Amino acid sequence: MKKLFGTDGVRGVANVYPMTTEMAMQIGRAAAYLFKNGNRRHRIVIGKDTRLSCYMLENALVAGICSMGVDVLVVGPLPTPGIANITSSMRADAGVVISASHNPFQDNGIKFFSRDGFKLPDEMELKIEDLIFSKKIDSLRPIATEVGKAYRIDDAAGRYVVFLKNSFPKELDLSGMKIVLDCANGAAYKVAPAVLSELGAEVIPFGVKPNGTNINAGCGSLHPEVISEAVKEHRADLGIALDGDADRVIFVDEFGNEVDGDHIMAICATDMIKQKKLRKNTLVATVMSNMGLDIAVKRAGGKVVKTAVGDRYVVEEMQKGGYNLGGEQSGHLLFLDHNTTGDGMLSALQVLAIMRRTGRTLSELAEVMIPLPQVLVNVRVAEKLDIMTIPEVASLIRSIEEKLQDEGRILIRYSGTEPLLRIMLEGQDKYQITGWAKDIADLVEKKMGGK
Repeated sequence: MKKLFGTDGVRGVANVYPMTTEMAMQIGRAAAYLFKNGNRRHRIVIGKDTRLSCYMLENALVAGICSMGVDVLVVGPLPTPGIANITSSMRADAGVVISASHNPFQDNGIKFFSRDGFKLPDEMELKIEDLIFSKKIDSLRPIATEVGKAYRIDDAAGRYVVFLKNSFPKELDLSGMKIVLDCANGAAYKVAPAVLSELGAEVIPFGVKPNGTNINAGCGSLHPEVISEAVKEHRADLGIALDGDADRVIFVDEFGNEVDGDHIMAICATDMIKQKKLRKNTLVATVMSNMGLDIAVKRAGGKVVKTAVGDRYVVEEMQKGGYNLGGEQSGHLLFLDHNTTGDGMLSALQVLAIMRRTGRTLSELAEVMIPLPQVLVNVRVAEKLDIMTIPEVASLIRSIEEKLQDEGRILIRYSGTEPLLRIMLEGQDKYQITGWAKDIADLVEKKMGGK
């Protein structure tokens, strides 16, 4: 069992264990030790989002890494996928992102990329934890010229902008398109508008004035209603909403209707099948994706492989099976032909390229998938117990599953980053599954609820 790492790095309230400067320094020391390989000088990239607490955690990580004799390349605020790209393109030994993604500003997190730009597997995170809690490296203290040094990489944002633009077909541009863009006052507040405008689009920006405390606050991918209203007001072609670290994206079409990750995967997968670019005609999605996605891809001649929730598990399955497209309903989309991790802006550019090449609007493209009604309810719990060991809860779930049969499903899982139980039901009758989801949620809250 991991003590620090969840499904996407270490995360929690900043300045409260485990997101303290003391622990950040220890994490930096352990990671530096783990990524050293040989007697040469080693380098680790550190980037962050726009949270106030990023300053203190960044300095603690730099100190810890340098204290183990490893140099640090500091790039400042940059999207998570930008850090992955910079890490691999600069041949650094690892990359670190200080961000809590879509969480509120008081939270923060630390996650790692290996030298090839992929997130660390579970076993590597367990090794970092072991080095910290076993105190195996406490006595290792390089001195004199062996101590690490920190360098600032001033052109990192520019490099990432160029990388994103190169993922867009060279024969196309965005001239004449009006795009509403919400950067969530997060890490993409500079690079995202630059990419779209340099490709010729008229950009109407939101969430581009971070102050350290307004990241994800009533904006970004968690609040698509912001760009929905703006698209209708400005009569834009579409809206694009990123989250705090810009590794996920949610769209709205020209009518202001939300287009989520499942629809985008359906659009891209079916188009790539037609273009003979989807490897093995297979899309990788998680168990949270709507059954309508499976139907759409199957109709186009492909298939969907499902994984556990978490983009890292999608990537692992893609690498194992040799697939090049995957993602999550939440808007984490993975185009392994271009990048090694979820990339909100890169995903947006792939959708825009399909729109430009086909001459179709986003609403027309989204018609490729008809979702089954789906209900998701979150319940805060005091402890993450196996719910099937609670007789009343288990009995209720089995009863509902019998009624759904093959025309729907129940998926119940814990959040990897919060004390929440997520209850998802899918079926033909929205009213019916909403009631069943509430029944399960009420019983779980009664038996396991936390404040």
